[in-house]
Amino acid sequence: MLAKVNSAALYGIDALRVEVEIDLAAGLPQLATVGLAEGAVKESKDRIRAAVKNCGYSFPAKKITINLAPADIKKEGSAYDLPMAVGILAAEGLIQKDRLRDYLLVGELSLDGEIKPIRGALPATVAAKREGLKGIILPEVNSREAAVIQDIDVFGVQRLSQVVEFLNGGNALPETRVDLAGLFNLHCQYQSDFNDVKGQQHVKRALEVAAAGAHNVILVGPPGSGKTMLAKRLPTILPDLTLSEALECTKIHSVMGLLDGKPIIATRPFRSPHHTISDAGLVGGGTVPKPGEVSLAHNGVLFLDELPEFKRNVLEVLRQPLEDGNITVSRAVGSINYPASFMLVAAMNPCPCGFFTDPQKECGCTPSQIQRYRSRVSGPLLDRIDIQVEVPALRYQELASRDAGESSALIRQRVNTARSIQIQRFQKRGIHANAQMGTKDIKRHCAVKEGAEKLLEVAINKLGLSARAYSRILKVSRTIADLEGSEEIQPAHVSEAIQYRSLDRRL
Repeated sequence: MLAKVNSAALYGIDALRVEVEIDLAAGLPQLATVGLAEGAVKESKDRIRAAVKNCGYSFPAKKITINLAPADIKKEGSAYDLPMAVGILAAEGLIQKDRLRDYLLVGELSLDGEIKPIRGALPATVAAKREGLKGIILPEVNSREAAVIQDIDVFGVQRLSQVVEFLNGGNALPETRVDLAGLFNLHCQYQSDFNDVKGQQHVKRALEVAAAGAHNVILVGPPGSGKTMLAKRLPTILPDLTLSEALECTKIHSVMGLLDGKPIIATRPFRSPHHTISDAGLVGGGTVPKPGEVSLAHNGVLFLDELPEFKRNVLEVLRQPLEDGNITVSRAVGSINYPASFMLVAAMNPCPCGFFTDPQKECGCTPSQIQRYRSRVSGPLLDRIDIQVEVPALRYQELASRDAGESSALIRQRVNTARSIQIQRFQKRGIHANAQMGTKDIKRHCAVKEGAEKLLEVAINKLGLSARAYSRILKVSRTIADLEGSEEIQPAHVSEAIQYRSLDRRL
């Protein structure tokens, strides 16, 4: 007897339809799984046998062959337990086969027949809709996540017996529905705010400029000056997350199993990996490739604290995603492309001890130690960071002040206005922010007045700024002009942009 059940395999952050074929034949009782099944899939035979028996069904004492097609794509994870168990019961004649073709099944089975949550429920639902299937049957815990995809039936189940009864036309399963707009509004609130930060007005201004133009930032200052606190609040002033961006972020977090019960990611992601992270952990990889931190930060912020402490090879792999907005992981079986359009925010001390710029504490580092410490960050990486700003230690008057400062909502209004100008400007170019401008875009949109040209000349020749800083200054100047609603770049805009190249002046 032969039965076929639809399931899905994760490939990158997407899912492909997998046809689970089950054949029962006479012979010694055994169960063989073919079709590039990884370890967790092969181990499922013991879970399936126990689950089927503990739900009151007889497990066939026959030679069982399970094929996962297409056979040239690796299958990993425990999501095939449910379709394999249902397929075995269908091949044995305990389930009506005609209803199987309408649904896609995913789920992990426990030994007592309970269906446990899985990773990648959202991409699997997208695959089911793309293939024209009527619906998807998956663990109840994952049902609200899957239901954000419209125009497809989503059934959340708790036990194997529920699925068998439903497919046999018995007890109807409750369809899971969600109010997508309501969920988006419910989960789009941030827990922190910019008015939590006291003082540091010039740093707040620099982060506002960075948010408006999607510029990468590096914060340099002594320990305790508020670098991490400021970086964590940057997502709260970024432009509002659109629904399509939210679905992209949710797919990535779904594949990694990081939704934590949320049906949708409605706020800008903030990822802060430890400096001991490997290059595969940062950009993605592994035997079965998975997204890295740069992809989890897609449409949000990647924060690298203590930047010089990261391994050199780890930092160097950031070049492609910073330049292209995606990362390609190549393996012998093929290449997978992950989205990685994020804002990089880095923080570092000015010297090994951290007190080189602190007026209250004496620095004990020698000039060679300071130079060696800073040289851990390569020039090509710094070349991709538009804004470099110093974060001084706070004085008592600032710490004791009751002035809350501007809220994130107020700053975000200005950022949204500036970003809408840029979207309109680049609508034919396929980019959405000033930081993404190429050489031709800079020549077209960053023309400066005569007074501003004089400032640029002084910056390059007198202050010792590098040639690579020239285009960065022009990009930031364009963003500052957008914040003020100015069509032309004024000398004041260029002057402010020059102030955001503090590391260039010292290296």
